[in-house]
Amino acid sequence: MKNLMLAAGFFLGSAGLAMADPAAGTWKTEPGDTGGYLHVSIAPCGSALCGTIKTAFDETGAESPDYEHTGKRMIWDMKSDGGGDYSGGKIWAADSDKTYNSKMSLSGNALTVKGCVAGGLICRGQTWKRVN
Repeated sequence: MKNLMLAAGFFLGSAGLAMADPAAGTWKTEPGDTGGYLHVSIAPCGSALCGTIKTAFDETGAESPDYEHTGKRMIWDMKSDGGGDYSGGKIWAADSDKTYNSKMSLSGNALTVKGCVAGGLICRGQTWKRVN
C-alpha cells in the first residue's frame, strides 16, 4: 500500500510538471524609445496565459521602483495553438496605452510577441529573451 501511494504521488507530481506551459516564466522585453525595458512574468491564468509587468529598468539597467505600471497585466487570454504558437489574446502597449489583439511564438529562449490590428494583417512586435 505504501509503494502504491508513493507511485501515485510521483505520477501526480510528474503530471504537474508536464502540464507546465513552456512560455511560462520571466521575460525581458526589448528596450523602448528611452532605452528602458521591462521584465514580464508569464503564467497560467485559468485555461490561458497572462503576463504581468514584474519589474521596470531604465536605460542603464537600473531598476525603476517607481514605474507606474509595475504589477499591471500586459497580456491576457493567450491560448496555445501547439508547436510554440499562441493566439487569441490581448496585449496592452505601455508606450501607446492601447490594447491590441495579440499572438506569440516561442522558439527556445526567445518569445516573439505581437500586437495586431486590421484582423491581424498589421502587426508590430518584439522578441523577448527568457530571464528564468
